Amino acid sequence: MTTPDTPALELLRRIFGYDQFRGSQQAVIEHVSQGLDALVLMPTGGGKSLCYQLPALLRPGVGVVVSPLIALMQDQVDALRQNGVAAAFLNSSLEAGEANAIERAARAGEIKLLYVAPERLVTERFLALLDALEAGPGLALFAIDEAHCVSQWGHDFRPEYLQLSTLHERHPRVPRIALTATADETTRNEMAQRLGLIGARVFLASFDRPNIRYSVVEKDNPRRQLLQFLADHKNEAGIVYCLSRKKVEETAEWLQREGFNALPYHAGLDSALRAEHQRRFQREEAVVMVATIAFGMGIDKPDVRFVAHLDLPKSIEAYYQETGRAGRDGEPAEAWMSYGLQDIALQRARIDESEAPPERKRLEAQKLKALLAYCEAPRCRRTVLLDYFGEHSAPCGNCDVCLNPPELFDGSVAAQKALSAAWRTGQRFGSGHLIDILLGKTTDKVKSFGHDQLPTFGVGTEHSEAEWRGIFRQLVAAGLLQADLAEYGALKLTEAARPVLKGEQTVQLRRPTRAARGKQARSSRITQRDDGLLAKDQPLFDRLRAWRLDKAREQGVPAYVILHDKTLRQLATLRPEGEAALADITGLGAAKREHYGKELLELIAEWAE
Repeated sequence: MTTPDTPALELLRRIFGYDQFRGSQQAVIEHVSQGLDALVLMPTGGGKSLCYQLPALLRPGVGVVVSPLIALMQDQVDALRQNGVAAAFLNSSLEAGEANAIERAARAGEIKLLYVAPERLVTERFLALLDALEAGPGLALFAIDEAHCVSQWGHDFRPEYLQLSTLHERHPRVPRIALTATADETTRNEMAQRLGLIGARVFLASFDRPNIRYSVVEKDNPRRQLLQFLADHKNEAGIVYCLSRKKVEETAEWLQREGFNALPYHAGLDSALRAEHQRRFQREEAVVMVATIAFGMGIDKPDVRFVAHLDLPKSIEAYYQETGRAGRDGEPAEAWMSYGLQDIALQRARIDESEAPPERKRLEAQKLKALLAYCEAPRCRRTVLLDYFGEHSAPCGNCDVCLNPPELFDGSVAAQKALSAAWRTGQRFGSGHLIDILLGKTTDKVKSFGHDQLPTFGVGTEHSEAEWRGIFRQLVAAGLLQADLAEYGALKLTEAARPVLKGEQTVQLRRPTRAARGKQARSSRITQRDDGLLAKDQPLFDRLRAWRLDKAREQGVPAYVILHDKTLRQLATLRPEGEAALADITGLGAAKREHYGKELLELIAEWAE
């Protein structure tokens, strides 16, 4: 005897075309549907939207969703309408007449999900609308998306979020659900406190994104290294993060010359141009967005196949959030980062020169140290990443360290030589000059300072220049040396270096990995990507993608709003022959089958002929 579907599962199948929930989705949906508050921490791509959309559909009245980005609201509403859900948004992109019409429809009970920008929600006009909705069709729930925006320490801080506690004060019987992909415990506690959700049930999902392959490379020739990485990602959408606006624009121009459809994005660009670039990224195929951290929050594009960092992010939280924009559709994706000593110095200077109180600076320094430990760790990257968030895991077999394990060696003597070179030159020089001394190079600079007469001159010839760069970088990451940006990256000894210099403490170091094995790792990713789509099905898949793009352009929506790649892949592989068979395709709910079913069946039938 089969167990009947729950109301939530029945809606999931009928409206969204999915057979089952993922992770803690079902528990969250049932909890909120009962009228209870929730704080949900779920990784990007984990299906957060369904956690408030389904309870809003299951409960009487209008579900009100607070969302910080206009583009995200538009895409979410478009996607809901494609699935036959009455949804709308209120933000500054609307004319007064359009906004008035949406308000009237909401009062009349003709809208089930209403998205609103936080700055509009706290206005007297919208608060009056909420009062009218509670007295009329009812308020199903309040959903606060990107809830980490309430954190005053975060770079996504939105002051209007601090006023969202008024929702509970004015409407205490309406359940609230706050959602974020930010895992930091400090931010989590701050969200609960500031949003008045201290008593809410916390749902903490696994932060593992098994479909993402993590790789970190030592910065050598960053552009050449990036091109090598992008060779596997031709005609795919991705994001390249840079630290400065100038570097964003230069990198975007360079990638354009290299044949990529690359666009720049940073806070210094004209707002209309930024909006246009974001629109193109969301709606066109294979756009590479080159951006600062100003780009990313709320990006709902599921088919981002890679995220590359040309510069070091500021923390593991930031890195996790930024890389999490890849592979939201569950398909294989890559997170690639290059970093070097200069990156460490820049981030250290950012902390030291900020106006934050000493306590905050110490916390930021600890976070930077944790990120450097991740970069230099000789064990599985995913394990290190999840350990940071308090989640234990076994080696993943799908990161650069697992695929190409580094060789460790006792680097105590090498560390002593490097530290001695820095000390004997007055701690006034960067790694390049110190390496010249260790290798015994009589450059003009070495001779002019008399450093060719030092006891450390020429004592490091057992290591290559590249190996010494890695050694210095690891010593900085380990906190034995500190790069001073104010003195052009001069390396200075820390207190922790003293026992190493005295031979009282040993140092384990990793040797540089070999590039040849890296190629094997990349090729295994290609094999993984192609699994499930045979060569004979590829032409039909390509034809379905072209059909989808035409539909998206006709309707002025992103292609993935019509159908996801996973749905097209199933159509190309299974080739359903009747309306009933379409119901077995993931992502084809009732409304989409009604809208597109006949065309899809005809297209597949034509292909079979």
